[in-house]
Amino acid sequence: MGGQAAREFREVVHAVPMLSLDNAFSEQDIVDFDRRARERLDVDSIAYSAEPKIDGLAITLRYEQGRLVQAATRGDGSRGEDVTVNVRAIRSVPLQLRGSKPPPVLEARGEVFMTRRSFEALNLRQAARGDKTFANPRNAAAGSLRQLDPSITAERSLDLFFYGVGAIAGWTTPQRHSEILTALREFGLRTCPEIAVVDGVDGCLEYYDRIGKRRDALAYDIDGVVYKVDRLDWQRDLGFVARAPRWAVAHKFPAQEATTVVNDVQFYVGRTGALTPVAHVKPVFVGGVTVSNVTLHNMDDVARKDVRIGDTVRVRRAGDVIPRSCVWFRRSGQPTRASLNCRRGVLSATPTSTVLRARLSHVAPADSSVRRSASAQSVISHPAARWTWMASVNGWSNS
Repeated sequence: MGGQAAREFREVVHAVPMLSLDNAFSEQDIVDFDRRARERLDVDSIAYSAEPKIDGLAITLRYEQGRLVQAATRGDGSRGEDVTVNVRAIRSVPLQLRGSKPPPVLEARGEVFMTRRSFEALNLRQAARGDKTFANPRNAAAGSLRQLDPSITAERSLDLFFYGVGAIAGWTTPQRHSEILTALREFGLRTCPEIAVVDGVDGCLEYYDRIGKRRDALAYDIDGVVYKVDRLDWQRDLGFVARAPRWAVAHKFPAQEATTVVNDVQFYVGRTGALTPVAHVKPVFVGGVTVSNVTLHNMDDVARKDVRIGDTVRVRRAGDVIPRSCVWFRRSGQPTRASLNCRRGVLSATPTSTVLRARLSHVAPADSSVRRSASAQSVISHPAARWTWMASVNGWSNS
């Protein structure tokens, strides 16, 4: 999870940027990833270090002479938040590295998370106190780590798995990523027990299937697996593209779906006058969060899906993050015939059997024009906002 640094925490500039990973959503994506890497390296086969993609908060811990001196969130990849005091409260984080000769400088990077059991216990405590409960373990982990009172962080049972390193000084780095993870464990830093080295694309896909089958049995949430070229010299040869490495990829699990009912559709207007249609659905739990709003992208999407109030739909969380797509499969609403009203900068269309409402707050001024046509169609036109939309018996469409 990334984002801008909060005002309550001191900003930290990462010595080595914490980059994002490119995502893959199909077997073909992984086949292509492996092929590109082999072609660049001019080799026949590549060994990959594979591990579950923990659904938590990325963090980096800096140890100097074996002592924990700083912890920072990923933030935007270049700058994060100083959460050292709170990380010290996580029981699984050693304040002093094991061994007689730890590296003078070692930045260990990992993922802060909350187990499902700890999450359920936290929500029970929150509800008993009358406090707000959390939607999923990831939100709970992020909120717990960013508490101004470290005692709150300490009581929320956070955990941490390490998956790599950042800045290093005075340490002979191993030759493989898997060997780095072994060294981190020897220093007392926990790594995911599901980590494995696999051979080639077939090994990657077999690992993906195996972890996917065990996903619900794990104590923590994951949203995919990560493959990294194991040899560090090959990682250096492959390099980076934009803000992601060529030697690693996140293979995401399919989006999770649930069934619900459309209660309303509203159109929100941006500063440029662009309309964004949003379906308001009966709240449904999908992939760890309660979804009540689903984006419909644009008017072409609305027309293609023929959105109607009362329809039964499947809501999908794309990439297990943002509810961005509805798949209509049961028709309940009737064709829309709209009558239009304009009052206080809000234009609404109230059909006879369904409801479509266009909220144009901050955009529709007093000179908005509403014209009626003889064909029972109504056109809303506002030149300053650069949009013209039409309500007809077939729903809303771009005119």
